[in-house]
Amino acid sequence: MNRKLLIYAIPAVLVAGVAWLALRGGTRPVQLGERVPNFDLSLAADNGSVASGTTELGDYHGKVLVLNFWATWCPPCVTETPSLEDFAQRVKPMGVEVLGASEDTDPAALAAFIAKYHLTYTIAHDPGRTLATRYGTLQFPETYIIDKDGHLAEKIISNTEWDDPRMLAYVRELARSGPSQASNQQ
Repeated sequence: MNRKLLIYAIPAVLVAGVAWLALRGGTRPVQLGERVPNFDLSLAADNGSVASGTTELGDYHGKVLVLNFWATWCPPCVTETPSLEDFAQRVKPMGVEVLGASEDTDPAALAAFIAKYHLTYTIAHDPGRTLATRYGTLQFPETYIIDKDGHLAEKIISNTEWDDPRMLAYVRELARSGPSQASNQQ
């Protein structure tokens, strides 16, 4: 009898959990090929405080955007930071931009991290995880590679080696390609 109950209970709990996550974020996670949610994030100043500017998805139209959700207190984020910085410098001439959306609430910790790792790519604030939730991010780091037309080309969960030749070849090809298949269908 307990076995039958378990057979029905496990799927019910899983469905309820997925539904709760969807309701919590108000939307379902963005899927490959779909247009990604727009955003308007405050930029971090060189000292980690909120700069006077903002960045939004439209700022990257016509470029490939690598949107990385991360935090200074996240060990896998720290691990991937040097290769992401190197990657950002290498792909910028190809029309690829890296945007780090920091979940940090402590401006001093963010400033120290930016200085320690000599980060040159754009860093923005998402301390309430509003955008991360809209995209469907459940852990850090998570990275969304967005094509030139604003469609999700790839999602990477956890840290990665950004200097892997396959990753560089992938974004190089994405930057060279014309309009995405998803935008051709709309």
